[in-house]
Amino acid sequence: MVEREEELESLKAAINEREEVVNEMRKVEVEIKSQLEKAKEALNANIREIRNWEKHIEKFELQITGFEEEEVEPLQRYSEEELEEMEVDGLEKEIEVLQAKLEKGTPNLGVLAEYRNKLDAYLSRAKDLEEITAERDAAKATYDELRTKRLAEFMEGFTAISQKLKEMYQMITLGGNAELELVDSLDPFSEGIIFSVMPPKKSWKNISNLSGGEKTLSSLALVFALHHFKPTPLYVMDEIDAALDFRNVSIVANYIKERTKNGQFVIISLRNNMFELADRLVGIYKTNNTTKSITINPTAIAGH
Repeated sequence: MVEREEELESLKAAINEREEVVNEMRKVEVEIKSQLEKAKEALNANIREIRNWEKHIEKFELQITGFEEEEVEPLQRYSEEELEEMEVDGLEKEIEVLQAKLEKGTPNLGVLAEYRNKLDAYLSRAKDLEEITAERDAAKATYDELRTKRLAEFMEGFTAISQKLKEMYQMITLGGNAELELVDSLDPFSEGIIFSVMPPKKSWKNISNLSGGEKTLSSLALVFALHHFKPTPLYVMDEIDAALDFRNVSIVANYIKERTKNGQFVIISLRNNMFELADRLVGIYKTNNTTKSITINPTAIAGH
């Protein structure tokens, strides 16, 4: 019985010893797996870095500076086997030799002369640009001055004509009113002018909405206002009195007779109270398929 117990204790001790060995082996296994994972990660990182550098290497080009004394060979690519066969120490020495040669290299002094030529050309072009810019600024200043002068003169004439238009229309219609209005007061040359009229005992209307006689009186009032501002030596009017009644014909005829002595009016008319006031009357008639004319003195007609 004692022998059995001793044997059992001996087996337990052996098992414990084996368990310790197994545990140690497991620790070693875990460490090896960890190192293996790290090695795989490092390998993948190196592979990615290699691929990245390979992309950069494909873009490398040898640039010629013009300072080379010898013909420069194109860049050479080496295989992995060739790289393994190369000695690092020899490559470092070769790099040192090339670096020293680069530092002692003689510069191309012809570049300085080329630089001076380029600089002279640049300064010449800069001077031309400065002169052209000055000419442009002077032309723009003249243009702005002319625009300002044109606007001032236009507004002066517009104001004078508008005031005279009111007087003319009130005189012709015996009580009406007329007005000129700028569509765009900031830029009167872009949109035009609105001509509004208020005939006696009526409301304000655009000239396009008036009757024939009202349009005639409005147009004549504007013509007389323009004539007052800047007289024209000759006017030709074709039957301006066709749509007017007797009173308005007499008003227009007497105004032309008395107020426009600084201009000549040639008026085609069939109204006796218009042509009886003329200084000279030219009659046009047709006989035997032939057009003829006769010039007479209206005073002689009035005497008969």
